[in-house]
Amino acid sequence: MKLYQIIFVLICTTQLSFSQNYKFGKVSKEELLEKQYQSDSTADAVFLYNKEHIKFEYVSGEGFLQRRRIQTRIKIYNQDGFDWATKKIRYYDYVKGGKEKIFNIKAVTYNLVNGEVKKEKISKDQIFRERLNDYLKQCSFTLPNLTEGCVIEYTYEVVSPFSAIDDVTLQYSIPVQKMDVSISTPEFFIYNNKLNPKSFYIPKIVEMKKNGQNGFNFYYNNIGIDEKNIPALKAEPFVDNINNYRAKLVMELSEIRWPDEPIEVFASNWDKVTKSIYDSESFGGQLAKSNYFEDDLNAVIGTETNPGKKAFMIYNFVKRKVKWDGFSSKFSKLGVRKAYKEGTGNIADINLMLITMLRYAGVNANPILISTKNNGIPTFPTRSGFNYVICGIEIEGAIVLLDASDINATFNTLPDKVLNWRGRLIRTNGSSTWVNLSPRSISKEVVSLNVKINSDLSVEGKVRTNLDNYIAKNYRDNYVYLSEEDHIKHLEKNKDGLEVSEIKLENKSNLLQPLKVSYDYYLEDAIEEIGGKLYFSPLLFLSTTENPFKQDTRTYPINFSYPRKQSYSVNIMLPEGYVVDHLPKTEGSVLNDDDAKYTYVIKENGKYLQLKFDVNLNTTFVLPKDYSGLKEFFKVMIDKELEKIVLKKV
Repeated sequence: MKLYQIIFVLICTTQLSFSQNYKFGKVSKEELLEKQYQSDSTADAVFLYNKEHIKFEYVSGEGFLQRRRIQTRIKIYNQDGFDWATKKIRYYDYVKGGKEKIFNIKAVTYNLVNGEVKKEKISKDQIFRERLNDYLKQCSFTLPNLTEGCVIEYTYEVVSPFSAIDDVTLQYSIPVQKMDVSISTPEFFIYNNKLNPKSFYIPKIVEMKKNGQNGFNFYYNNIGIDEKNIPALKAEPFVDNINNYRAKLVMELSEIRWPDEPIEVFASNWDKVTKSIYDSESFGGQLAKSNYFEDDLNAVIGTETNPGKKAFMIYNFVKRKVKWDGFSSKFSKLGVRKAYKEGTGNIADINLMLITMLRYAGVNANPILISTKNNGIPTFPTRSGFNYVICGIEIEGAIVLLDASDINATFNTLPDKVLNWRGRLIRTNGSSTWVNLSPRSISKEVVSLNVKINSDLSVEGKVRTNLDNYIAKNYRDNYVYLSEEDHIKHLEKNKDGLEVSEIKLENKSNLLQPLKVSYDYYLEDAIEEIGGKLYFSPLLFLSTTENPFKQDTRTYPINFSYPRKQSYSVNIMLPEGYVVDHLPKTEGSVLNDDDAKYTYVIKENGKYLQLKFDVNLNTTFVLPKDYSGLKEFFKVMIDKELEKIVLKKV
């Protein structure tokens, strides 16, 4: 290779130096020539520069306004990186309150054409604004003329009347070459600043004091983060929420200290957080209202006196009476009275109503504040750490969890989004305590597979499946209400040669009984004939063919959400003229003192082969240090599933 070619390759594959110009519009040829990111050659794109500067500026007649300036420059290496060219900015715009404003939006795509840097800007009519709900609006735009190797850049400002500072994201699913964060808050506002302790990347924070605005006698508290080469946060299978491990800076307002005025102290511990929420009219105030439902509820309860039965009757009544409007909050939106009358409401409307009705009926019911998976796990006491509320009833010393917003939920079977470690239960006397949200009972899937081998070596038969608890809920959520055609497509998906017919469902809406799914099947090319012998795996299309754990190492804990047991009973009719030549051995394996286990038992019984295959996952949480053992457990188990039965002619 000639010297000039070597130099060109080095230029195109070496990460750009940090002396480059980050001023908006100053994109260089070197940035456009770059072919891959040296620190992570798998990256589809990289943040060349990501700036977020926040400063509170005093405006006469309005007080302190929060100004957030954003500038982002992204290098896109291939088409998989094109998604980064769409930017969506959510901002607060209360219908009945304060509003944030977005302005000075600029966005440019840069391409290298015949050795020259060519720019293409977005126009005003390519910027879209929409209202998402009573609290939020969204501004969005997509940069034009994307090509592999292009660089995109955008900048905008947000002005806010609120003292709350949004979390500053420091890590993304693509690498960040340079991160520039600056936050300047006036001395009167005291914030707790913390980095996410669960993140595997912890940047350095620099703190200092600076003079305030000209003409005003105060100083700023400054926080700065200047980081280089931040690695991508890459998803792994069975992670509860990857955002729980994302590097971010959280700023929580703890005090306001105006001169010559009493100090205003915000929540400093979880008891104070829960009390401040409970004392709100849109939370605790709604629990004090009952005269809007009393006559209806008395008719529902009748003469029933058993607390558990009354709870079940009231729970189902609320689920039928009020439908969820799709909005999640710990605070009532409409007010429980209006939600009851209109038959629709947000999460708090529905579940605070449920709690009030249960209390009216003499059931010990209390609200449980939750942070959903999307909201993450709060790192320190904060009102914003909770964004959801469910109901907890105490019966015979146990706490039963209820969410009346979900038509397929039942006692202790909640939507997956709320299974996020723990919640905070608030009792009527004002005390509060943590409640474990992790499911304890085992969810079961029991499958019966009958197999008949035809003369053309196709197979046919029937599958019968019984599902309960969370496995049943997931199936009801996703498949029960599909059309028969779409349901068949789901069952046949990624199973070559499988034809499904005669689907039957039992207990679709009877949540107290297992969901039963049965269907007939026909499968081509299931049997392999070699030298007059027949080879096949007994679980056929129900076999697990791929280990979900492929990486050599694991960074994040594994979360299976709930404990489960899968039981397969296979009954195979031997074809005329054939006998058994080889059966897999009966085997089993146990992981870490019963965290997981499987048993595989196969035997010949007259004209039939009978397989009993059981898999138990008794734990829901596996640490990275135990990953290699879990990976090997799954490998051995899947290899066993795929072992062949061999039949030979008589």
